Amino acid sequence: MTDEQTVQSSKKPSLLDGWNTPANLVTYSRIVLVVIFLALDIMAGAWGSDNLTLRWVAAILFIIAASTDKIDGWMARTYNQVTEMGKLMDPIADKLLTCGALIVCSAFGELGWWVTVLFLIREIGITVMRFFVMERPGGKVIAAAWPGKLKTVFQCVGLSMLLLPMWQFAPSQNAPTWLVVYYFLTYAVIYVALILCLYSGAIYLYNTFGGRKQAK
Repeated sequence: MTDEQTVQSSKKPSLLDGWNTPANLVTYSRIVLVVIFLALDIMAGAWGSDNLTLRWVAAILFIIAASTDKIDGWMARTYNQVTEMGKLMDPIADKLLTCGALIVCSAFGELGWWVTVLFLIREIGITVMRFFVMERPGGKVIAAAWPGKLKTVFQCVGLSMLLLPMWQFAPSQNAPTWLVVYYFLTYAVIYVALILCLYSGAIYLYNTFGGRKQAK
């Protein structure tokens, strides 16, 4: 290997390298979808009381946006298009979607603010840490590890269940047993996601300062 090749191989990848790959374009589309989802969710009102149709559409868009997370990741790995931009923007797109949904749900009284605040502290803190790691000499954006990935799955499933206005199918006076069970499971999934959120955040901090592979 020549000196020039050695320098090139050791050169830190640029954040803009491969910014327009198909996988990254899917990620950018997800971010646009997040904006549309949030607008519709807000217009629908708490529990969809202002416009039930918009609430259904918002919930479906949330599910689509959350599901396409796997598409851009699959494309990047399959076609060998994993980029620094993709590793940075993919978790950011996830956080915009989930954190935006959490804030709106709490503002509408559908979810306790303490839950949302804990999620936000972790998500914002780890995102800042990602930039910190990336700017260090020889630093790279670290891909997600299993605790963070599992957290994202539980978070998206729980929020999807919360966004779906299932109360529409229940009598106006008394909530049937199936609806009580449904919302019990909904909040249980969200609380499990919160535990995984804090756990994976602690792992990320430990590995960042310990020099090991970071978690999402």
